[in-house]
Amino acid sequence: MCRNIRTLHNFEPPASRDEVHAASLQYVRKISGTSKPSQANQAAFDRAVDEVAAVTARLLDSLSTSTPPKDREVEAAKARARAAERYGAAAAR
Repeated sequence: MCRNIRTLHNFEPPASRDEVHAASLQYVRKISGTSKPSQANQAAFDRAVDEVAAVTARLLDSLSTSTPPKDREVEAAKARARAAERYGAAAAR
């Protein structure tokens, strides 16, 4: 599940609220061991996602770096190249 959590710091444009929420949702899913909580646990699950998202947003706002922001398109292209190399090598086995 956590493979979907992406680095959110130091990108141009900055991480959106949706990206922070998606990462928070994946985190809560991973630590709770469920992707869809029962009705009895739904409120606690949703509250945890909201709290993790708030803390994540505060963290991202407070971080500083001396490196220039990464370009999302360039980083996505690199990730696609790594995936092609990885899965191409696995298919050759």
